[in-house]
Parts: sequence; structure tokens; C-alpha cells
Amino acid sequence: MSDDRWLRVTPSCRIDRGELEWLVSRSGGPGGQHANTSDTRVEVRFDVEASRSLGPRQRARVLERLGPVVRATAADSRSQARNRELALERLGNRIAQGLAVERPRRPTRPSRAARAKRVDTKRRRSQQKQQRRRPTQDD
Repeated sequence: MSDDRWLRVTPSCRIDRGELEWLVSRSGGPGGQHANTSDTRVEVRFDVEASRSLGPRQRARVLERLGPVVRATAADSRSQARNRELALERLGNRIAQGLAVERPRRPTRPSRAARAKRVDTKRRRSQQKQQRRRPTQDD
């Protein structure tokens, strides 16, 4: 198993590059004659439902968060090879975000020091605003 055959997404997840579908097209925008003749825009697709690389839990999580097909595109560079690298990197990042397990938030209360700091800040702000006011004629 060579490392070139796999896209490492997370330490526990890697995807066989044979499961990726590549599409190249002409990149939009300015570029003169070069842009009109070169297929530099790259799109890479990953079919989550048909994947043999993902386990059942991973597949379910990615399907729920990202859908049945995950796509990434790149048209940043004039080089198709560089755009392939960028698209592959973006696809890996999207899948990694889809696989990430969010830890549940444990509710906490503000500490005594935090409450004191908040009240002190409010008091200072109030004094600052009072100093901006016009003096009263009661004196």
C-alpha cells in the first residue's frame, strides 16, 4: 500500500483516491489566451454512499452533515496540477469537518472574579458617560 493511493483525512480515516471523481474545465475570469485554451479549473467529487473507505459510523456522520456527494473545487492557479492539489486539500478538510465529533457543552457559572470584573467594568463605563454630560445648573 503506497501512501500516494490514499487521501489522509484524519488520523483514523483515509480515502482511496480511486473513489474520487475528477472533472476539469476552463477557468473563468481574466487570463487572456492562456485562459481560453487551458482546462485549469478542477473539481473533485467523493461519493459518500458508494465509498468502501468509510466505516458505517463515519459514513452516517458525513451523510448527515455534508450529503451524499462531497465536492471541492479550485481555480486559484494557472496550473492544473496545483489546482488538483488545492481541490484535494479542500475536499479532505470538508470531510474532516463532517467527521468531527462536537463535544457537548458543559454548562458553567461565571466565577466570582468574573462577576466582579463585569460589575467594575459597568461602573467605570457609567462614570465615563456621566463625565461627558453637561454640568447641571443646580450649583
